[in-house]
Amino acid sequence: MTSFHYRGGLKVAIFLCFFLSLYRPACVEADTARPGYQVVSRAEVIEAMRQYSDYDPTATTNSARFQADVVCYLARKARDRDPQGLPLFIGYEDWFRAYMEVLARTEDAMPQYAQLSYQYKQDTEIDYRVDRVIDEVKEAPTPELATNVRVWWKDQPGKPDRYSYRDTLSSPNLRLTNYQVISYRLLDFGDWIAYDEFDGVTARPTSGVLGILFRVLGESRILQTRMAVSKDGLQVMRATAKKGFVKKMTTVTVYPDGTMQKDVPPDRPDLLELEKRIMQPLEIDYVKAIWR
Repeated sequence: MTSFHYRGGLKVAIFLCFFLSLYRPACVEADTARPGYQVVSRAEVIEAMRQYSDYDPTATTNSARFQADVVCYLARKARDRDPQGLPLFIGYEDWFRAYMEVLARTEDAMPQYAQLSYQYKQDTEIDYRVDRVIDEVKEAPTPELATNVRVWWKDQPGKPDRYSYRDTLSSPNLRLTNYQVISYRLLDFGDWIAYDEFDGVTARPTSGVLGILFRVLGESRILQTRMAVSKDGLQVMRATAKKGFVKKMTTVTVYPDGTMQKDVPPDRPDLLELEKRIMQPLEIDYVKAIWR
């Protein structure tokens, strides 16, 4: 899914196995290695990651966009094959090695967020069966695709239940913390994306006036992120975070190189229109996600 493929057109690349498994997707063949899931092959992850364009996926500020591109591509491909198929499983090793190949980088040259995910062995699970995700759309457009996503790592000796890193491209700079289990609903509306019921990530500004304030307040929990992309590749993102009983909503513009600024440039009516689009009501009752 490149720039979320607003027209919904995805070129599906089916990887064929030899002889007896001819015309069987590689992930189905691998399913025997993990009962209850379709294990996505490294080749399929590479194919999905190659769908991105016109932005730098190594920038932390573009990581949510890149993750959505990959997850939605794989989920659509699996849904087209079987709408009621088993959830997808992507092993941390296949994700990281595929990313290395797509970027043509060595392990020590990979972006920090990817290295940390690999070091902590974060696996990814994706359930694209709509009846396992949405119970009722109360006030929102009907999503073209709805998924439950879980990113997690097993208990490991000597490994804490979270890790943190700094994003120096954002303004203000941010300190992000990933907990052992991250879960969210990823919704693709065709012309915008939403991460809803987000759990497992906190953020704290570390520079400017907000940085001084949050030294006292601590980190905020990210609850929801919405995003839409302009024709020239700029991303308008609106995030909702919560600290205690206080909710804070912030709109930012992310440039293709990952540079981020608060609000939307006033001289860009197209971006203002995108901001309006992602601010529309979003009230959905979800089915409780059950993972094995």
